[in-house]
Amino acid sequence: MSTVSSPDSPWARERVSGLRGLDDLELSGRRVLVRVDFNVPLRDGEVADDSRIAAALPTLVELRGRGARLILVSHLGRPGGRWEADLSLAPVARRLGELLGAEVRLAPEVVGERARRMSEELAPGAVMMLENVRFAPGETANDPAFAAALAELADCYVDDAFGASHRAHASTEGVAHLLPAAAGRLLEREVTTLRALMEAPARPLLALLGGAKVADKLGVIESFLQIADTVAIGGAMCFAFLAAEGHQIGSSAVGEEEIEHARGLLARARQRSGGAHARLLLPSDLVIARSLDAAAEHRVLAGVDVPEGWLAPDIGPSSAASFAAAVAQAETVFWNGPMGAFEIAPFAEGTRRVAQAVAEAPGYTVLGGGDSAAAVHAFGLAERIDYISTGGGAALELLEGRQLPGVAVLERDGGG
Repeated sequence: MSTVSSPDSPWARERVSGLRGLDDLELSGRRVLVRVDFNVPLRDGEVADDSRIAAALPTLVELRGRGARLILVSHLGRPGGRWEADLSLAPVARRLGELLGAEVRLAPEVVGERARRMSEELAPGAVMMLENVRFAPGETANDPAFAAALAELADCYVDDAFGASHRAHASTEGVAHLLPAAAGRLLEREVTTLRALMEAPARPLLALLGGAKVADKLGVIESFLQIADTVAIGGAMCFAFLAAEGHQIGSSAVGEEEIEHARGLLARARQRSGGAHARLLLPSDLVIARSLDAAAEHRVLAGVDVPEGWLAPDIGPSSAASFAAAVAQAETVFWNGPMGAFEIAPFAEGTRRVAQAVAEAPGYTVLGGGDSAAAVHAFGLAERIDYISTGGGAALELLEGRQLPGVAVLERDGGG
């Protein structure tokens, strides 16, 4: 079993201002529709990684302890509005039951007479789960009729699916207008931690950003250039910046539009005046290889001009040391995106060294989910990170300053 490292952040000791929470709902004896994010990997018909299930346990345990009758709703994969046996939530219900130490009955449908009857038969503290909500075509369309059908199953609604909160779907946004609605403890903690990271971090604040494309994280880079003290760029994303500086990038696939984005970001970083923009830290050396293969010829390049016919699937040791030094000096560290192709052994060292530095950091550390979270789990370092977000894309959108539909509907001045 793999669990999410999620102790309360130093900012999360007070209630999230503006969000309705569990204490705003009358729960005893009431049917509570709980949106969870149990979109977990399956292998041979069993849950391969139960981190997201474990992350929801505090909310579910509290609701059961307060006498609520739980009706869980989640998506799994992308079935496109039709039944797919391989994407049934049956294995998820079994694993949740093991973690809760209680039976979790799975409805044979998403909404309908059988689901309604099962919900009415629930005793206080009992738990049932609806089938994969994306089997219903009305889910991703945020169809009002489908949202109403979900609402008919319950007396109130709790959203604990931060990882899906950036989607305006029926089970994340539509139904919240139809029932008394509140945030669960996980969603509440996610929003508190990430908003505080942007609004009142302990300084210096370091943002470590990696992954594939600048375009995917343009808004996040923009945000951190405004509020961080240092932004370190690794992973394949760094090649757009290196190309913008006039360096050769070999066989690395970077589009002209990405280079233009990077050129604009570099210009803004250079305009720093009186703390208006962050210091931008780029790799100073690279690991280069003939191909993205464990058996391929590879070596450390002393510099960042990649020869023709080579690509660079990892940052070099000097770059990793520089990034690690920045981590050691920071009071707050946010990391999203690996430094290279860490899944392939010869190209894992840059990400491993950065992950080790984050695990040993004296400051408060936050991971933005996704591949960086997968990396710290792979390296056995997850328990040494202060906070690992469950929300990948949702976390990035919140950090960009964008409104998340599943969060906005729970604000005290809106929603159901």
